[in-house]
Amino acid sequence: MINTATLDPSTRTIATVAGTRMRDRCGSLKEAWYAAALSAELTTKRPLGRVILEQPLVLWRTTGGRAVVMEDRCAHRNAALSKGDVFDGKLGCPYHGWVYNGEGRCVEVPSDGVGAAPPRCAVPRFPVTERHGLVWVWMGDTAPGHEPFPMPYWDTPGWGTYYMVTAFPNEVTHLVENFMDVPHTTFVHAGWFRRPAHKRIRVLVERTDSSVLVTYDLPNDKIGFAGRILNPDGAPTEHTDKFYMPNTTRVDYTFGPRRGFTITSTCTPRGPFDTLVYTLISYKLGWLNALAPLWLPWYTREVIRQDVQIMRVQGDNLKRFGGATRFNSTDADLLHAFIESLRDHAERGGDEPSPEPRTQEVFFWI
Repeated sequence: MINTATLDPSTRTIATVAGTRMRDRCGSLKEAWYAAALSAELTTKRPLGRVILEQPLVLWRTTGGRAVVMEDRCAHRNAALSKGDVFDGKLGCPYHGWVYNGEGRCVEVPSDGVGAAPPRCAVPRFPVTERHGLVWVWMGDTAPGHEPFPMPYWDTPGWGTYYMVTAFPNEVTHLVENFMDVPHTTFVHAGWFRRPAHKRIRVLVERTDSSVLVTYDLPNDKIGFAGRILNPDGAPTEHTDKFYMPNTTRVDYTFGPRRGFTITSTCTPRGPFDTLVYTLISYKLGWLNALAPLWLPWYTREVIRQDVQIMRVQGDNLKRFGGATRFNSTDADLLHAFIESLRDHAERGGDEPSPEPRTQEVFFWI
C-alpha cells in the first residue's frame, strides 16, 4: 500500500496525457513484487531512478542501510528526486534542495532558513524488501500478501550463482513464453543451446491457479556444446520449465543426482514492449564450479543476446500491427496458451472465474 501524507497542493494540469499508466490499467498484475535493482547497485551515496509499470520511482538507502522506494517526484515543484543527492541518511531534491527522510516526509526547506518548521507534506512511498540479492518493490494498491519469489539456490552451499540484467524490447507475456519455449531453441540458438534431434517427445503441461508447470520426457537431451561440460558423465537429463504468476520463469536441468543447472528469470515491465529481466543463473557442477565463472557467464550472455534479438523481431512486428496478436497454435504451444490465460485473466482484474486447473499430455518434435 502506498503511504501518502495529507497535502494541500496546487493540482494545475500542465498537459493532457493520453491514456493511463500501465499500473492503472493492468488489473491485478500490479499486486505483486517486482525486482527494481540488484542489492549491490543501491548504496548510501546516490539515488537510483527506476520505472516499473510506467511508474517513475526513486530508490535510495538511509545511513543504516535500509532501502527506501518513493515516487520520483518532489512534492515542491515535481523535479525528479533521482537526480538529487543522498546525505546524512536523507534525500535532497536537485531543484530547491527540499530534504526528505526515510518515511518520505519533508524535513527541511533550505529557503525557509535554519530551524524553520517544514511544510506538512510527503512523497508517496512503496513497500520494499530485499531478498536473494535483489531489491523488490510492491506495486499494488493493497498491502503485500506474500514474499517475493524465492530465487533458487541463492546462498546455497555447493551452488554457484550470478545475475544477468537484460533489457528486452518486448512484453512480459511474450518473454516468459520465449524463456520456456523448446522448439525455438533449434532455430534461434542453433549450435549454442540445442541442435535438431529429430525426436518426438512427450510433454506434460499442468496449469494451476497461479502457475504453468511443464515436464519433458527427454532423458538424453543435449544442451549444445556446453552439455559436455555440464553433464560430462552423460547422466540422464531431467528438464522442467515452470512459470509463476505474474512474471517469473524457472528452467531446471538436472543431470543425475549430483549436477544441476537452473535459469530463473523475473521480469520487470517498465512500459509497453520494454521489460527489464533479472536472470539468476544457478549451477552445481561439482569440482567444475570453480572454473564455471571463467566461461559460463560468457556462454549464457550469448544465449540471452540471441533471445533479445528474436524478441525484438517479434516485438517490432507486433507494434507494426498495432500490438494486436493473431496467434495460431499447435500442441507445442499449449504452455503458451496456459500462460496467456492466467495473465489475461489477471490483466482483466481477476474478478471473473479463474481458468480451471488442467493437466494435459502433448507430443511434438524437436
